[in-house]
Amino acid sequence: MAIYKLILPKMGESVSEATLTKWVKQVGDPIDEDDAVVEIATDKVDSEVPSPVVGVLKERLFEENQVVQVGEVIALIEVEGEELDDPQPEETQQEIETSNQEAPKEPISSTSTDILPEIEARIPGVEQLPILVENPMKETAESPISIRFYSPLVRNIAQQEGLSQHELDRIPGTGAEGRVTKQDVLDYLQSRGGVQASPLNSQTNGSSEKSGNVPTSPVQIISNANGDEIIEMDRMRRLIADHMVHSVHTSPHVFSVVEADVTNLVNWRNKIKDSYKKAEGENITFTPLIIEAIAKAIKDFPLVNVSVDGYNIVRKKNINIGMAAALPSGNLIVPVIKNVDQLSLSGISKSVNDLASRSRANKLKPDDTQGGTFTFTNIGAFGNIFGMPIINQPQAAILAVGSIKKKPAVLETEFGDVIAVRHMMYISMSYDHRVIDGALGGSFIRRVADYLEQWDVDRSV
Repeated sequence: MAIYKLILPKMGESVSEATLTKWVKQVGDPIDEDDAVVEIATDKVDSEVPSPVVGVLKERLFEENQVVQVGEVIALIEVEGEELDDPQPEETQQEIETSNQEAPKEPISSTSTDILPEIEARIPGVEQLPILVENPMKETAESPISIRFYSPLVRNIAQQEGLSQHELDRIPGTGAEGRVTKQDVLDYLQSRGGVQASPLNSQTNGSSEKSGNVPTSPVQIISNANGDEIIEMDRMRRLIADHMVHSVHTSPHVFSVVEADVTNLVNWRNKIKDSYKKAEGENITFTPLIIEAIAKAIKDFPLVNVSVDGYNIVRKKNINIGMAAALPSGNLIVPVIKNVDQLSLSGISKSVNDLASRSRANKLKPDDTQGGTFTFTNIGAFGNIFGMPIINQPQAAILAVGSIKKKPAVLETEFGDVIAVRHMMYISMSYDHRVIDGALGGSFIRRVADYLEQWDVDRSV
């Protein structure tokens, strides 16, 4: 028998470590190829580490809740055959070492350009979603050390609610081997003082001392003497606030708006959507059509696809478009479609549907939310006709589209002007006036509208 060393793989350019949140396999368990061995959490997303080999788990080198560096051996798997001392190619090992050297750990601050991906990757409604807490449940004379296991989620809720270790130890556990679950803590809080706490993926109108909509802690509200509700920002909302303030302070925002006649686009989609779904097994929405037009316009105006580094303009080689999406909980996620200009319309549509589906299922990988060079947001989904979004730093522009409305419009024909009912849509864009002036910004957004207005109704997908 031989030993295979399971290594924590590289998970993205800026990810150098992860927290082991749950061992899926126990020592002695058989493992098939691609079986999940351990669940991990990074500051971007939560994911699993699969086994590339068939064998038996011989030893776990780290305990749950420990932080592991990329490239470290986390488990030993007994396999058939000769000893496997180096399970990864030499190039991968060098890549990991370089990554670790180039990505030192830094505390999160309000000026970090990586704040938004962290916010976006915290998807609500997932029971096992961990929260990395620097100092959960400090031990004091009144809070003796407990040998009982508590998940990071349970400890975070306890810390948010001010539960002492003694109180936590008294809560009956209904989980495996008597473990305390999230629901056990929420039930205890309800009976403790009439505090109403909701499940993580629903709204709450109870009252207590703190609040927030982070999916790992219940929303709580208190009322002051005047009857006003006081809602303290949770960690996620504070990060969003800091990132938005940082963006406005960093970039002098300027805005442009155009109105586009997208009648041809609407008619084309209505004509092909049933056949497309039958052939591909999924819907084609307006999102990939607009993203394709944005990518074409970026090719025409590459100086929109930039970022600012001091007094230098960094023109991006790749066109990576993030699509901002609001989840039912109100949280935001912006997965990124890489190299959009190299994809067919069908390829863009599949990427849009795949990223949206994996976002809702908490299956995004760290790289899925990184590397964006331009952001698109569809505010028309909420019935809005147009809006002025805030730039997602360090990008230089963000484009929004409103709802498509039937309106009377004047058309020029060979027989003279006529009034007809057309499908109209507002397109707005916020851009960084340090590097994008009105002429460039206005020309770019007009070009996006032109591509949408001139849609070929006879086009095949």
